[in-house]
Amino acid sequence: MPKRVLIVDDSMLMRRMIADSLSAGDWEVVAEACDGAEAIERYQQTRPDVVTMDIVMPGTDGLHALARILQIDPAAKVVVVSALNQTRLISEAIRKGAFDFIAKPFLPEQLQETVDSCLRGMARV
Repeated sequence: MPKRVLIVDDSMLMRRMIADSLSAGDWEVVAEACDGAEAIERYQQTRPDVVTMDIVMPGTDGLHALARILQIDPAAKVVVVSALNQTRLISEAIRKGAFDFIAKPFLPEQLQETVDSCLRGMARV
């Protein structure tokens, strides 16, 4: 059974990079979202195994979406994919329940390893 992921990022290019990286590791992209509001909607529709979530997005940001997704499903697994210069926001996301994070830019293998670890319940943080 394929592992299912929801990719959330305001950059279509970044969503494509994440999708390509995870598809190579036997992940099925069940949905994509370009902002937090769409992420919440897509999560409810698809109930993926893992969500990759950018933090800084126009409209509803990743922190709000993370909190709302965890209200909907306290067992949701979210990996933050964000720039390292956003350490304060990444720390806040981890405090709010994000399972792990990976910094942009990333190597495909790093992303696969982080998301696979998330699915197994083994966070690096």
